[in-house]
Amino acid sequence: MENPRPLWDNPLQFVFACISYAVGLGNVWRFPYLCQMYGGGGFLIPYLIMLIVEGMPLLYLELAVGQHMRQGSIGAWKIISPYLSGVGIASVVVSFFLSMYYNVINAWAFWYLFHSFQDPLPWASCPLNSNHTDYDEECAKTSSTQYFWYRKTLNISPSIEEYGSIQWEQAVCLILAWLVVYLCILRGTESTGKVVYVTASLPYFVLIIYLIRGLTLHGAVNGLIYMFTPKIEQLANPKTWINAATQIFFSLGLGFGSLIAFASYNEPNNNCERHAMIVSLINSSTSIFASIVTFSIYGFKATFNYENCLSKVILLLTNVFDLEEGALTADNLDSMKDYLTSTYPNQYAELLPQIKNCSLEAELDTAVQGTGLAFIVYSEAIKNMEVSQLYSVLYFVMLLMLGIGSMLGNTAAILTPLTDSKFLSTHLPKEVISGIVCFINCIVGLVFTMEAGNYWFDIFNDYAATLSLLLIVLVETIAVCYVYGLKRFEKDLLLMLGHKPNWYWKIMWAFVSPVLIISLVIFYLTDYIRTGTLQYQAWDATQGQLVTKDYPSYALAVIGLLVAASTMCIPLGALIIFIMKRLKRNVSTLE
Repeated sequence: MENPRPLWDNPLQFVFACISYAVGLGNVWRFPYLCQMYGGGGFLIPYLIMLIVEGMPLLYLELAVGQHMRQGSIGAWKIISPYLSGVGIASVVVSFFLSMYYNVINAWAFWYLFHSFQDPLPWASCPLNSNHTDYDEECAKTSSTQYFWYRKTLNISPSIEEYGSIQWEQAVCLILAWLVVYLCILRGTESTGKVVYVTASLPYFVLIIYLIRGLTLHGAVNGLIYMFTPKIEQLANPKTWINAATQIFFSLGLGFGSLIAFASYNEPNNNCERHAMIVSLINSSTSIFASIVTFSIYGFKATFNYENCLSKVILLLTNVFDLEEGALTADNLDSMKDYLTSTYPNQYAELLPQIKNCSLEAELDTAVQGTGLAFIVYSEAIKNMEVSQLYSVLYFVMLLMLGIGSMLGNTAAILTPLTDSKFLSTHLPKEVISGIVCFINCIVGLVFTMEAGNYWFDIFNDYAATLSLLLIVLVETIAVCYVYGLKRFEKDLLLMLGHKPNWYWKIMWAFVSPVLIISLVIFYLTDYIRTGTLQYQAWDATQGQLVTKDYPSYALAVIGLLVAASTMCIPLGALIIFIMKRLKRNVSTLE
């Protein structure tokens, strides 16, 4: 199929582009959280099964469609059937929503990176109050890292209903993030192809440094033991399997249209089957590798907090009961507590509310995901490392590389269908189209820099893509197997690769993957129904912690619009084509 579009310089560049897009922040912050929540090493069993029955087959399908049709998501599905043009539009809408908020993460990474050159790090300790007599009241009730995140970075409002004003520092960082993305996509594959080598490889370099440093940290072994100790009982929990499937699904970026866009720049005889397996395996290996790094840091942080807690209890008991220095240690603390309880029952009972129950297991069980892991837990661990500025710079540069790599894929999913349009491409150069897309996203993204912006960020993050992507990929799979025809698709692959797909791919495409996606859709719908009124976590400055609140009605309306805006493209696209064909038929009969 003729297409004047530029091609990747070589197949390796395409693989790097896919890895740069697929290996993103989810590998660093969501997979370790799921591993922690659902059975440690036991979570790897359903995860690897889902990789085989869902990840690789669907990735191969999208790459093959893009490579054969040589079009972006809209054009590719329109070629398969005019009634499926809405599928491509739905993918573009979802990618547009994702681009609106995802680059805010890069803005936060820039903000932390700029502050990483200070000595000491600004989140290393609480600031003094206005009278310089004590620590800031809000910071004293939480931790210095949480205070820096919620107050200094976000300046977060008490609820989503209190919008506040745009934070100019975050707005400048967001503009910078979009400027970087624009420069990376300015010349299409010509510029993106060079950038992906850096965005795909640099995070591994940083992760290796962090692995070496993490394994030498005091308490790292505790984190690794926690990670690799399987909780087999979790295999009987349906949510374990659901979350494993969802993680594979979203970490590979299926349904966004980015992979179809990337593959459309391939040579027609490129081995997309081999590349689908390579990208899938590298993506999953990165998740496991990043988890080892994360859990070594978890172990260090948990051990540090646990030993700090023990020191405070020992100091308190030593001072109150006038014990000899060194008489009370971490090893004999429990027996000494029993002794003090029996010897000084009244005095110990009065002191009991001040005595913390220190537990290493409880510290390791504290589950954090998303921005909480990336900007609070890691920064708390970094502040306690030697040469903390160096490790802080390395970490936030890595976050930027992961975020920018994902943004290149997101913007490609939007720009490729637009530049495929003859009307736009003849009237506007590619650089102008790219600039307009980046500018619109940047202006809309300023909403997320307001005081209530983080609450809107969570809405987009939780609801803009989840259900929509599942429906998009379900329709894609059914369209290829039952509309376009599996036998016809086999012949296309024979022309491209020189051989037909084996029985494994055909069974996965025709039966296993669609059934699995339908199960996921049913799960999400029933989960939404069971949840009732949707809630969110709001920051309470007076308590120094997150509190649960109900979403107001207008926020629920926005959530509904986010889901409907993309999913309704599929039936509406088919309906419009049907009406247009009927009208043409009626006109031709009248003539």
